[in-house]
Amino acid sequence: QVQLVESGGGLVQAGGSLRLSCAASGGSFSRYVLGWFRQAPGKEREFVAGISESGGRTYYADSVKGRFTISRDNAKNTVYLQMYNLEPEDTAVYYCAADHMSNFKNGYWGQGTQVTVSS
Repeated sequence: QVQLVESGGGLVQAGGSLRLSCAASGGSFSRYVLGWFRQAPGKEREFVAGISESGGRTYYADSVKGRFTISRDNAKNTVYLQMYNLEPEDTAVYYCAADHMSNFKNGYWGQGTQVTVSS
């Protein structure tokens, strides 16, 4: 059983930056694919970014490519999402997820952290 706790959300102006963190406990962190998802009000949850077990592969949704960077520190059991040039459309609750498969269908999820971008 893996527990995930996100932090780092907040209110930021358009064009600003935030770094989200997700700390994991209770499992073999380095064996999991990790991902960030988000859900805006009235919308379905969507994939944002993912990273392989070693951190050697990363992948992004087209909407954030070039603006967001996912990284992980297996020694600290933490995954990060660095977000630059934020847009009002990025406003959402951001969730991290851990799974053995990159589809995250049977993964573990955090409780989410709110990111609000004002125009």
